[in-house]
Amino acid sequence: QVQLVESGGGLVQAGGSLRVSCAASGRTFSYYRMGWFRQAPGKEREFVSAISGLGSRTDYADSVRGRFTISRDNAKNTVYLQMNSLQPEDTAVYYCAAAGLGRPADTYDYWGQGTQVTVSS
Repeated sequence: QVQLVESGGGLVQAGGSLRVSCAASGRTFSYYRMGWFRQAPGKEREFVSAISGLGSRTDYADSVRGRFTISRDNAKNTVYLQMNSLQPEDTAVYYCAAAGLGRPADTYDYWGQGTQVTVSS
């Protein structure tokens, strides 16, 4: 069993930056591909980014590529999402997920409770 706890969300003006973090329990963190997803009001949950277990491979949605950076620190059992040049359309609840197979949300076994990111114009 893996428990995920997100933190670091908040309110930021357009053009600003935020870093959200996801702390995981368990001793096998480095085995898991980790992903970030987001869900805006009235919209379906969408893929944002993913990173392989050792951090050598990353993937980004087209909408965030070049602005967001995913990373992980396996010694701290933590995955990060650095978000730069934020826009109002980035406003959503951001979820961390573990043990998935890439982009499809339904391939991930574990989910955090989410952290709200709000970008004001």
